[in-house]
Amino acid sequence: MSKAVASQLKATSLVPPHESAVAHVTGRALFIDDLPEPDGLLHLAFGTSSLAHARVTNIDLEKVRSAPGVVGVFSSCDVPGENNVAPVSGEDPLFQDGCVTHVGQSLFAVAATTRRAARRAAKLAVITYEQLPALVSIEQARNAGSVIEPTQSISRGDVSAAFREAPYRLSGSITIGGQEHFYLEGQVAMALPGEGREIRVISSTQHPSEVQATVATVLGLERADVTVETRRIGGGFGGKETQAAIFAAAAALAAQKLRRPVKCRADRMDDIAMTGKRHDFLIDYDVGYDESGRIHGLVIEMASRCGDTVDLSPAINDRAMLHVDNCYYLDAVEIISHRFRTHTVSNTAFRGFGAPQGMMAIERVMDHIARALCLDPLIVRQRNLYGSNGRDKTPYGMIVSDNIAPKLIDKLVASSNYKKRRDAIDQLNSTSTRIKHGIALTPVKFGISFTTTHLNQGGALLQVYADGTILLNHGGVEMGQGLFTKVAQIVANCFGVPCSSVRSSATCTDKVPNTSATAASSGTDLNGMAALVAAQKIRGRLTKFLALKKRCEEDKINFIDGQVIVDDESISFAECCQIAYLSRISLSATGFYSTPKIAYDRSVRKGRPFLYFAYGAAVSEVALDTCTGEHRLLRVDILHDVGCSINTAIDRGQIEGAFTQGVGWLTSEELFFDEHGHLLTLGPSTYKIPTANSVAEQLNLEIWHGEGNKEPTVMRSKAVGEPPFMLAISVFSALAAAVSAASNERSKLTLDAPATPERLRRALKPSGD
Repeated sequence: MSKAVASQLKATSLVPPHESAVAHVTGRALFIDDLPEPDGLLHLAFGTSSLAHARVTNIDLEKVRSAPGVVGVFSSCDVPGENNVAPVSGEDPLFQDGCVTHVGQSLFAVAATTRRAARRAAKLAVITYEQLPALVSIEQARNAGSVIEPTQSISRGDVSAAFREAPYRLSGSITIGGQEHFYLEGQVAMALPGEGREIRVISSTQHPSEVQATVATVLGLERADVTVETRRIGGGFGGKETQAAIFAAAAALAAQKLRRPVKCRADRMDDIAMTGKRHDFLIDYDVGYDESGRIHGLVIEMASRCGDTVDLSPAINDRAMLHVDNCYYLDAVEIISHRFRTHTVSNTAFRGFGAPQGMMAIERVMDHIARALCLDPLIVRQRNLYGSNGRDKTPYGMIVSDNIAPKLIDKLVASSNYKKRRDAIDQLNSTSTRIKHGIALTPVKFGISFTTTHLNQGGALLQVYADGTILLNHGGVEMGQGLFTKVAQIVANCFGVPCSSVRSSATCTDKVPNTSATAASSGTDLNGMAALVAAQKIRGRLTKFLALKKRCEEDKINFIDGQVIVDDESISFAECCQIAYLSRISLSATGFYSTPKIAYDRSVRKGRPFLYFAYGAAVSEVALDTCTGEHRLLRVDILHDVGCSINTAIDRGQIEGAFTQGVGWLTSEELFFDEHGHLLTLGPSTYKIPTANSVAEQLNLEIWHGEGNKEPTVMRSKAVGEPPFMLAISVFSALAAAVSAASNERSKLTLDAPATPERLRRALKPSGD
């Protein structure tokens, strides 16, 4: 480890708490709906489609306009610019005016003096439809040939020859459900008109620059006319990357038309109905393998429900393809991806962005091979890991040069006492008729960078004041994940001052322009490095100024513990800033960072889409009641790689939270659409997110202490937001192992996700008896 890295680690050994922790637990953290409401504030509600697919023949809004408290009603004819809130494709209208394509699609909006008045008025519209056939499921869309783009594929080697040479072959399938984001703070935006064409929007979004661009497009303005601000959001998980735009645009339209401030806050059920989810997948596989369990040839065919518009589905399905390999070397492989268009709400980004579905595919293959050969699935996984001697290149051509998976897995096997526990479970299952236990270890290799290359950039604006305090602004959004705390630590470390000297201001498009979404686990990598560049500029100016003033070499000047040391003299950082100010030294700087080394050609599916990989592994043990299908998560052991951790407390929280959210996706959270396209799971009474009972009775979490990131990321850290989510696959595999223990049919593996009690019962009795 370099001296520079060692000094950085020493500087962060005293971990500061989350910058909003006290405000969160005391209720003093201000979210949009907590802000003082300006005089004349109006509230906005949407009128939405009640059918999944229909031609709108007439909309009568007279009763809406005459309802108590209504000030304005807006539809597509009132949009002065482009009626479009789509991130890429142009397919998402602010207000649909022809053929509706999902239940909950926006048709008009009502501005009223109270939120209740607006919601009540919106329900008074008389809408006449000509109903059309609705494609709700993946199967229906497949039969109709309804897609958002042509089938995509990645291939390597001769799969047909590999199948011929493989001693064994099997095939199977798995259904993987979607997932509702269920953020604590729902979709909300407040728009305030300014002078002339100016408008300010406070938005709960992961992507302020995209909301800025969308509002400008809808209102027929230029981006410089629109300012979007986000201080914090109460959770996003990808659900506010693109789909916050419609709420912000509608509020801005009403504010522009009425010249009054307007707030749009969606009711929880409306929020769920109007916004997209994680993509559900149907996956088929065909694999050839040998007696050791090593894969010779593999075909994975993935079909996803994208919903009614493109949104981010191409990139999400691309990442699923790029993560089918997970930690395993696949010599002869074909990965096929179908992206189906359905008459359901357009699915969107969700933590992991397609990678969890891709990893689920290969982990099912590993479990199925192990069951067919009567081997421990861990052995099959270890025999297929990336390694040396030519087994280090992904199907898309990237060299896995930082492969720590084998060492990490070996350490977790030892620390979790896996082998002894597995033997004990086998013994227990041989004597227990009703309760079956299962244990599984699954690894994670997650690529860090946006696969859309131009998004890998970040910016920052740093102001140092004459009293030594520091104001930090960057393009990242604080979603509760601790991004502001980490970036403030990076800046504080550069100046050798305590983290309390750094204030983080709201993310705002008039401070840092053209930012990327806070997504792809890249928030700290991009914005932290940009802030460091800005801090180094100012520190460099101070160093050069002091060296000239004191007539010494620049390397004799150090910033440590709130002091600036010049040779044998020491002054406080605040005093240094005051002297610099009086000497007319600029204490303001911008910083910019673009991720190096990445280059990926989507047209041929080759290149280096990621700067590096983050690794992890988890061992999960479950107990399954074979009579009821209920299960308990008994113990979880996690070993996860975060490089050189900037803040271990925040990283541990992210690992635990991501894992628990993954458990919810794979065991309890079930989206259910009826045959007419109505989503029936619209709230916590019917949609079951994880609770205290979902948490393991024993959770052992350790952070991998290696040499840090081999790539020059900020302080040699690694991303932590998304990778731990996939550790929850170990819970699903453990449940599959428990099901296997209750069945003698080696050739079948029928458990689908989420593994609800009903699905577990069906897997235990696949013939339906």
